[in-house]
Amino acid sequence: MNLKIYAIQFTTLLCMVCFIVTGSQAQLKVQSGATLSCTGGAVITLSNTDLDNDGTISLSAGQGTFIFTGNANNTISGSSTPLFDNLQIAKTGSAKITLQQGIQINSGITFSSGIIDLNAQNILLQPAALLNGESETSHITGANGGYVQITNTLNAPSLVNPGNLGAVITSTQNLGSTIISRGHTSQTNGSGGGNSILRYYDIIPTNNVSLNATLQLNYLDAEVNGLDENSLVLWKSADNVQWISQGVDTRNTTTNYVSKAGLADFSRWTLSSLDNTLPLVWGSFNTKCISSGTRISWQTQSEQNTASFVVQRSTDGVTWTAIGSVPAAGNSQTILSYAYTDPQPPSATSYYQIMQRDLDGRQSYSKVLISRCGQPERIHVYPNPVQTNCWVSIQSETSRTVMLRLYDSRGALMQGKTVALQAGNNQFALSMNGLVPGSYLLVITWSDGKVKVVKLEKN
Repeated sequence: MNLKIYAIQFTTLLCMVCFIVTGSQAQLKVQSGATLSCTGGAVITLSNTDLDNDGTISLSAGQGTFIFTGNANNTISGSSTPLFDNLQIAKTGSAKITLQQGIQINSGITFSSGIIDLNAQNILLQPAALLNGESETSHITGANGGYVQITNTLNAPSLVNPGNLGAVITSTQNLGSTIISRGHTSQTNGSGGGNSILRYYDIIPTNNVSLNATLQLNYLDAEVNGLDENSLVLWKSADNVQWISQGVDTRNTTTNYVSKAGLADFSRWTLSSLDNTLPLVWGSFNTKCISSGTRISWQTQSEQNTASFVVQRSTDGVTWTAIGSVPAAGNSQTILSYAYTDPQPPSATSYYQIMQRDLDGRQSYSKVLISRCGQPERIHVYPNPVQTNCWVSIQSETSRTVMLRLYDSRGALMQGKTVALQAGNNQFALSMNGLVPGSYLLVITWSDGKVKVVKLEKN
């Protein structure tokens, strides 16, 4: 039976008691222009029922609970994002709720049984909201993308687990307003190889320098993704492409967590094993203006069957010319440093990248750096307009720090981070994935008070 229930027939439906909808393929639909309001801790139980919201569902703390039950897979869809107070997943067995629209949570999500599949949608938790009772049989998945996110103010946090997302943070420093996002896709390296557990975290504090922090990442057995639990270590990526092993201080395969102390800053984090091919091919990569030309330096965190590095230069970022080659160590599990000096850089802007050649003939490429030697504090943000990610390139004569803040057209802060500049060219990744299309302002503030504003367009 295909039963569609138009439960909202009035401008406002006031729910004072338990409201139950059942049916084999039933649907609770909030029509456009209608508002579903609940008071007195009302309970709406949807048994084998989809929720389709084209109207308004906006519940404050204590106003009500939505419970999804039954043995069928169901969806949350519609043109409007619902704001639930409490959401409970109490499906039978492995039945799941698939998101076809993002949701917001005021107080919390309780996992009794069943799965929430993000399905490339996002769950936004209000600052006091919690994920309660996630287990091997009832939790969040997201093989197609999406994330669950919370923003908390973390000042000298001690074993703080914002939203119960599973990233436990300790630091003597004030991180300020901190955005924490948890996704469930396997992470790969810059060459598209390797894999991680089916869980990663983006941690973006307002203050993100000299944190001396301890990070504990929790996980489920269902997320191990074929890796050896006994060799899991923390991995960090500043650009969501290249990865650096941070090692491990404590590993517990019974309660499922890995922790590491002494972390200077936060970015994207996941867990993988040292014998996996997730390890970074490229470490740091910088250019510096010197009297004899442009010095290009880079590091590798680990190497396997690496033959050589070919330094390539371009004047337009499209057509590349090999200008030199440096022999590689071949195999290494330690940090190795390399350098090459371009004795005749063009007087205009130069682009540099490194091509790595393996002994078996395979190749991979570093990110691209822009060099404008002799032109201090030059800034270039590209591409602009932005699809998902862009790069911020800053040419600096001295070592210093700058603050990067991204604001939307209303002046709301979308993200912010402090980065350390080295003398020469510096490049930082700026993720705009998940932001709505429109105009944004990137405000760059130097430690001496100088400010530069760059307008970005997000497609």
